[in-house]
Amino acid sequence: MADFSRLIAATADTIAAHAEELTALDQAIGDGDHGLNMKRGFEAVRAEAEGFAAKPLPEALKAVGTKLVMTVGGASGPLFGTLFLALGKEMPIEPDRAGLATALGKAIEAVAARGKSQVGQKTMLDVLQPVYEALAQGKTAKEIADAADKAANATVPMKALRGRASFLGERSIGHMDAGARSTALLVRAVAETVEGH
Repeated sequence: MADFSRLIAATADTIAAHAEELTALDQAIGDGDHGLNMKRGFEAVRAEAEGFAAKPLPEALKAVGTKLVMTVGGASGPLFGTLFLALGKEMPIEPDRAGLATALGKAIEAVAARGKSQVGQKTMLDVLQPVYEALAQGKTAKEIADAADKAANATVPMKALRGRASFLGERSIGHMDAGARSTALLVRAVAETVEGH
């Protein structure tokens, strides 16, 4: 596993670099605060990176999840927080690919339960599920990141059935889901960090 503080820096850098893009996506079909909220959350995580990195991996992931719940706000805080909390709960201290895939599968179930949503409803789940499948199939880090990007793009023609965008009905079609995009950005940041080290 790549050094955890390096992973935190990579994810925080990525979210900061794309905050305006995420906000623009969210302004189209959400309440327009996704980029700002995610940036605030990941900067809060970055501020405590050293302390988090000193913990065993499962505990570090849970600490990140707790921090995101407390700092991201909006609907995204509980959802992204749940993702990391559930990953931490299921992750072995020394994870191999099978352990990672199992933990991600359980985390996806937790996010689906928290958001009362499922794949196909134009949410972050539409990226997490293909990422899980690519991981379970033994794909490379680059292939996993590419699968995440492709999945985020695939939310454009979907009609939103969950979240703020669902109130727009047909008008949500033709826009990428901001949560799906931020999930894909995080997946690529992690994949490239892990692959590079």
